[in-house]
Amino acid sequence: MIHAAVIEGRGAFEPWRDAARALLQTGIAPDAVDWRVFDAAEARLDFDALPVPAGGAGKTSAVPAAFLDLAAAAICHSDPARFALLYRLLWRLVHEERLLLRVHADADVAAARAMEKSVRRDAHKMTAFVRFREIVAPPGARRRFVAWFEPEHFIVARTAPFFQRRFTDMDWLIATPKGSAAWDGERLTVTPEPAARPEAEDATDDLWRIYYSNIFNPARLKVKAMQAEMPKKYWKNLPEARLIPELIAEAETRVAEMAARQATTPLPFHDRLQSSFPAETLPVPANNWEALRNQAMGCTRCPLHCHATQTVFGEGPGDAEVMIVGEQPGDQEDLAGRPFVGPAGKLFDRAAGEVGLDRRRLYVTNAVKHFKYEPRGKRRIHQKPNMGEIEHCRWWLAKEIDLVKPKLIVALGATAYAALTGERKPLSEVRGQTLAMEGDRALFVTVHPSYLLRIPDPQKKEVEWRNFLEDLKAVTCLMQAASMTEEDALPRARLAIP
Repeated sequence: MIHAAVIEGRGAFEPWRDAARALLQTGIAPDAVDWRVFDAAEARLDFDALPVPAGGAGKTSAVPAAFLDLAAAAICHSDPARFALLYRLLWRLVHEERLLLRVHADADVAAARAMEKSVRRDAHKMTAFVRFREIVAPPGARRRFVAWFEPEHFIVARTAPFFQRRFTDMDWLIATPKGSAAWDGERLTVTPEPAARPEAEDATDDLWRIYYSNIFNPARLKVKAMQAEMPKKYWKNLPEARLIPELIAEAETRVAEMAARQATTPLPFHDRLQSSFPAETLPVPANNWEALRNQAMGCTRCPLHCHATQTVFGEGPGDAEVMIVGEQPGDQEDLAGRPFVGPAGKLFDRAAGEVGLDRRRLYVTNAVKHFKYEPRGKRRIHQKPNMGEIEHCRWWLAKEIDLVKPKLIVALGATAYAALTGERKPLSEVRGQTLAMEGDRALFVTVHPSYLLRIPDPQKKEVEWRNFLEDLKAVTCLMQAASMTEEDALPRARLAIP
């Protein structure tokens, strides 16, 4: 005997749940159920001829909570087969395998998961592509807005609470062919009946088009990816969509124009920034150091020079006892042409001042002499140099060491340590150590100040700040120690710069 389950099929979960519960309690197998959706255009009497069995014939069986979540989403799908599929899953969970939902290869489970995914994606698209247009409101009333959307599934009731939370300060109506949702400031009303498209024009449509045309980047255009995220079926209801064909057609030409307009000289902003760091007269060897610096200005040993503004060479006393070696120039250093003038450099100056380390007595430089970055909008985001780039710059660093002849070299960070020793080790293994180098000089290893700037947790940042100060106090003591160059004060291992 075939039993009919007649329900309203517009995404409401409760009618299906009540019918499925009654069928399950009565022991009606899935194959004996004819799931039908009531349509007002058809004769209701035909459906009532096969009534759903009354509940109470058996006890209610417990099912996993995950099934309820899955069913609540899949019931919003537009496929009429969803009712029979979900009841079949329910029957199997109760009578066959309680852990059935974990078997992703099962045909019924896979089909239900696919429905759930499609419904969730459709709901996400609704939150992204609904465009409100303002309509005239009565005097003294709140502003009123209407929107038209064409969902693939019955997701209006599922998605309406999002809009209530997001736009609670205005009255709005979202009309769709699969139901409507309205908010009046106090009550959210959802109806399953198909709605007619509201006619409304809004001057803000032009704002959408201006906004979209300005954020459109032709250099990053990927048509298939764009259409996957914004399918064409939504375009007709988006004010900005009318621009898309033209923007795609002009993309190649606009990219060429952008390349032609690329700056070949520093912008005025760069000149102003460089002028804020006036050149200082430093006690350095007049001939050898200047010649080396001028030679470095034209360095093309690695590709980094192609995008950097200029080479950033070291600076400081030519007979400095201590050389500070960082990683690479940052954005401000690249523009100013001087090392350690950006945020990390200022933090180092602050720390050095707290421990009595005179910056004017230090020679400061970087392991890599050009700024490596990734353009992101109008910003240039720092990128860590790789070992190949570090190796190319080790020649310049070795020449600086030969000229200055420091007694102590302080490596700030793993990149500086690798450039000075040729070794790649976790910084935690060598931090705080004093190692011997060729030429009776010592190497002290600590973190780079930029590490402190990147710590989000205030408590951890304070701890690491104190640790950094302790490291710089050790540097100060090494400077003052008369026995600093004696071999018995240093580890036996010798580290050479080729």
